Amino acid sequence: MNMSRLTLYRRIVQLLFIGLFLTAPVFDILRYDVAAKELYVLGHVWDLGLGEEFYANPGQFGPGYVAVHFFLRAVLPWLMVLSVFPLLGYFLGRTFCGWACPEGALFELADFLTIKLIGRRSIYGRTPSDPESARGSALFYGVVTSAYLMVVPPIFGIMMTGYFIDPSRIWHEVRTLDPSFGLMAGTIGVWIYMFITFFFVRHIICKYLCGAGLMQMLFGWISPRSLGLRFRREEYERCTDCRRCEKACFMGVKPRSTKKDINCVNCAECVTACEQELGKGKGLFWLGFRGGQK
Repeated sequence: MNMSRLTLYRRIVQLLFIGLFLTAPVFDILRYDVAAKELYVLGHVWDLGLGEEFYANPGQFGPGYVAVHFFLRAVLPWLMVLSVFPLLGYFLGRTFCGWACPEGALFELADFLTIKLIGRRSIYGRTPSDPESARGSALFYGVVTSAYLMVVPPIFGIMMTGYFIDPSRIWHEVRTLDPSFGLMAGTIGVWIYMFITFFFVRHIICKYLCGAGLMQMLFGWISPRSLGLRFRREEYERCTDCRRCEKACFMGVKPRSTKKDINCVNCAECVTACEQELGKGKGLFWLGFRGGQK
């Protein structure tokens, strides 16, 4: 089956965010150097902005001076960071989860490889949402899966350790094949985590454990205008009951249900699946803002 244009766009966005996530420490976009005890944000060391005069003679500054700087440079920025996902949820629902989350993208890849290996998404058993006749060559995809587990988690581990260890130091350790304890611990820890989530957890994290997803879900739920999946229920008689929409959903959502499912991540795979059944532009689903019309 050829990849739809919408899915292609989504894959591009996912790859871009994975790239941003892995390279953020390299470019000092965000990292905390545990050795230097310095926080880097957008290429600069982030501190309380108290100035050299304060540290030279702190007694000449009152507690109000310190409190204001602490609020402006520590509390307020943290509140702004915490507000990102509620705001995303209020306006875009769980779109970040379906279009940008690096971990979600890796879970989808795990689903794809498992389908090709054993013909279903979950190792625990078949579900009604599993696609039909999707199994591939066990030998080929077995090699691909093994290569993925041997190569990708260590790369992620090395890159993610850069959030706490100077990336230039990490590069030196990798280049000289002399990894430090911190680099080895970080890499092994990430590998174990990715191995466990690849086989046993996956989108269970998205549904029940992810704080960012939870905030998007709650604020999208209460928003009067959030982006979400829409269904032309007045045209329900055109539905052929092919269930392609359900089989395309990796989150286990039933798109035709009258109840809004909080697990929907606006991936639009059901939109594509329905259009493949009824024809381009004739599908019963679309992504739109609540209260809007198409």
